[in-house]
Amino acid sequence: MKKYLAEMVGTMVLVLMGCGTAVSLNCGVDTASVVGTAIAFGLAVVAMAYTIGGVSGCHINPAITFGVWASGRISGKDAMLYVVFQVLGAIIGSTLLFVIVQNSGIVFEGTTTGANVCSGSVSGGSFVEIILTFIFVLVVLGTTDEKKGAGTFAGLAIGLCLILIHLVGIKYTGTSVNPARSIGPAIYEGGEALKQLWVFIVNPIVGAAMAAVVWKLVGGCEKCSK
Repeated sequence: MKKYLAEMVGTMVLVLMGCGTAVSLNCGVDTASVVGTAIAFGLAVVAMAYTIGGVSGCHINPAITFGVWASGRISGKDAMLYVVFQVLGAIIGSTLLFVIVQNSGIVFEGTTTGANVCSGSVSGGSFVEIILTFIFVLVVLGTTDEKKGAGTFAGLAIGLCLILIHLVGIKYTGTSVNPARSIGPAIYEGGEALKQLWVFIVNPIVGAAMAAVVWKLVGGCEKCSK
């Protein structure tokens, strides 16, 4: 049970800190808010990786859990429960952010939830989410591999990768690459965020599946590496 609770807490922190920064900076397309939001999400992952990584592996993302499961590193039961608790954590984090914003007395110009929406076409946003999630999950699978991974530096590498991915994707979709991170804020945002929620659930899973296949080809074959 501890590992499931760890995933819930970790995802809560990710959503509260990452989306909270996006809200505080009125994240749009200006350089300062994009960079600030990207750094916040990356730092949240680094912080949680070194806090709960030893307990649950710090997935805090259903797409990562799916990629890890597809790679044979976690059982189906654990994967399912990880996702359930990740979504719960995201909802808790979004609820805390909603309460903070509603009781702050401050008028925000942009989003007040940090929800994901496609700024352009849905097809374009879907492509962005697939590619960015593929890269992110591939980095996770590679850096956390028991034999070929980065060891204690894995958390740092993953956090830095998430910063990079946000720098690329914020303008197009707000950058999700994480279904739980999208579900929580969308519940409070409503409107287009809910209508487009499937984009940020389906496409990250597709990207994660691609990453699992590629990592198996690149790093999973012992004979190929000799």
